[in-house]
Order: sequence, then C-alpha cells, then structure tokens
Amino acid sequence: MDRLIWTAVSGMNASMARERMIANNMANTQTPGFRAEVMANTPMTLDGQSLEVRSMADASVYGAQMDAGTFVGTGRGLDIAVQGEALLTVQAADGEEAYTRRGDLSVSPTGLLVNGDGYALVGENGPISVPPGSDVTITPEGVVLAKAQGGDPAAPPQQIDKLKLVSWRGSAIAKGLDGQFRVVGGGVLPQDQSAAVLSGTLEGSNVKPADVLVQMVEAQRLYDMRTKLIATAKELDEGGASLMRMSS
Repeated sequence: MDRLIWTAVSGMNASMARERMIANNMANTQTPGFRAEVMANTPMTLDGQSLEVRSMADASVYGAQMDAGTFVGTGRGLDIAVQGEALLTVQAADGEEAYTRRGDLSVSPTGLLVNGDGYALVGENGPISVPPGSDVTITPEGVVLAKAQGGDPAAPPQQIDKLKLVSWRGSAIAKGLDGQFRVVGGGVLPQDQSAAVLSGTLEGSNVKPADVLVQMVEAQRLYDMRTKLIATAKELDEGGASLMRMSS
C-alpha cells in the first residue's frame, strides 16, 4: 500500500508543478516578448530487487519555447522588436548580464534606458544612460541616438551607445524565476553582429491561449486520476487487513 501511495504522491507533485507552469504561461499571454515555459517529466526508478518496478515522477521547468511571437506595430519610437533569434541584454538585479526579448522600452527617472520589467538595457559600454530631456531613437542596427529637446533641428542626433544583441545558439541557457535568460553555469553570450531591430514594433508573447487552456484541463484530470490511486490504495489495504483478520 505504501509503495502505491508514494508513487501516486510523487505524480501529484509533478502535476502540481505542471499546473503552476501552465498558470504562469497563461498569465503572460499579453506580456511582450514572453517565452512559454516547458517542463520535463523524469521517471525515477528505485534500485533494489523488490523496488525496480516502482517509478517515482520528478518534474521541473527546464527551458522555454524560443519560437517568435507575433509582431505588432505600435508607432511608439521606444518600442522595439528583435528580428531573428537574437536576445537583448539587460542588467539583472544582481548586477550580472541577463537576456530577454522584451522590448517595451522607456527612460527611467535616473536616465537609464529600461524595459517593461524595469531592467536596464546593456550596450557595448555597459548600462545605457540617456541625457535628461532628450528624444531617443533606435536605428535598425540597434544604435541608440539622443537629441536634445528644443535644440537645433538641423543638428544630427548624438550616438549614445549600441544595444548589445546576443546569440544563444550553441550555448546552454536557462530561464530564471525573474523571467530572464542566463547562461547555465555563468558567463555571457556572444554578440550577434548581424542582428537587427524594428522600431515602433513590439513582439508579443508566443503563448497560445487555446493551447494553455487545453493543457490546464489535461493537467487537472491527470491530478484527479493520481488522487484516485490513493483511494484505491486505501481500499487494497483495508481488504488485506480483512483477509488477515479472517485467517486469524
């Protein structure tokens, strides 16, 4: 009885982890640049002559679907969408480099160029700082230009920095709890010199609402099935106890 219960409980824990992942994907269907999380379910067979038939379930989020989302024109100059597979570089809360596709940019009160998650965009010279009172534009090559408001209309804008666009192909990356990608084991990704951006455009989430609704229903049904296994284990235990009382 205990073997069946522990196997069922491990499966229930895996189902709950999957439901949390699906709920997070569902909550981010409208988040710009969001990448749907994916989960790995690993059977864990116990060693031993009498235990090898038992297989516990272990589930964890191991990555994300890197398919592109839909590009939507916004007409806002600080909204950018990265073409191809490159990632934007941001400065995470711990000061290290992290990577994202979220391109709804703005200038913070301290003058930093930040995205919708509040992380500072990193350029070739570090976090990008914009002079106060400047109109900011971004070229297709990722060059950040600033022009003083009310200045000479004929004066060319000043180049501030260039967005650090990186390639993740060939590198192991993982998605953290903050939604940003990082190199597994530490390190930084190489720059993608051919990457380009579209200004006035945002990339939407690659989560498909209909798909996540179906996944949620499937996960809930699987959880219910595993719950019923515990009730079955109880009935088997009670039946075995009754047989023992009869024989005694």
